[in-house]
Amino acid sequence: MMSRSGTASRFLFLGTSTSVGVPVIGCRCPVCTSKHPHDNRTRSSAYLSGPWGNLLIDSGPDLRQQALRENLTSVDAVLYTHPHLDHVTGFDELRAFCWHRHAPLPLYGSPETLNSLERMFPWAFIQEKHQPGYVRPCARPVTTPFDLDGLRVTPVEVDHGNVRTHGYRFDHPSFGSLAYLPDVKRIGPPSLALLEDLDTLIIDALRHEDHSTHMTVDEAIDTIDRLQPRRSYLTHLSHELPWDETSRSLPPGISLAYDGLSLDF
Repeated sequence: MMSRSGTASRFLFLGTSTSVGVPVIGCRCPVCTSKHPHDNRTRSSAYLSGPWGNLLIDSGPDLRQQALRENLTSVDAVLYTHPHLDHVTGFDELRAFCWHRHAPLPLYGSPETLNSLERMFPWAFIQEKHQPGYVRPCARPVTTPFDLDGLRVTPVEVDHGNVRTHGYRFDHPSFGSLAYLPDVKRIGPPSLALLEDLDTLIIDALRHEDHSTHMTVDEAIDTIDRLQPRRSYLTHLSHELPWDETSRSLPPGISLAYDGLSLDF
């Protein structure tokens, strides 16, 4: 069972950037030198809290900074989209959420993703050598929809490079339906069917120029037009998308996400 966090529900964008972050090291472009707070982006991650508890989505390399910024003190489970480094290499920071935790920390993800985590962080998965206060994972492979204390979680497989990647659809009476797809280039017909009748869609929109493993802004907008969610947010943003200029160019009902944006329900 996950710990209860009260009746209010919220989706919090911990990070909204692509793998290198924004500003990019050594870059002097207008976005990387911008003083606008929304042009400062950490690696993509999110936090979904509500009556089911506190669910962290991915543990990227900026997790410590994100948790301190947002005053996060509790994680009841972690849900992984895929094993690319910008989504998993903050794994060791999960220790901070395990110091006072006696039960193992549930980790949800595809079998391939969980196997990758075990190869990357073998010390955590050797149960006989577990030290109190360190991460003690309980791997829970995701292949079908599952329930977390009333939160329905549906894996949505998408095309993103050469690793098996999932977005997720969440359904709960407190907020309706929300889908989070931070890394995606294409969505096949079976997965599109899982994304019908959404209240909120959050989707990858790396830049305007074509990319082999990420949607462009136009591709994301085309997908939104096809699915017709009630509202949408673009995430996994590169330094080629200035927040002010890009926001003004978007159709009604579509917004750029930014670090610290909280959708409260």
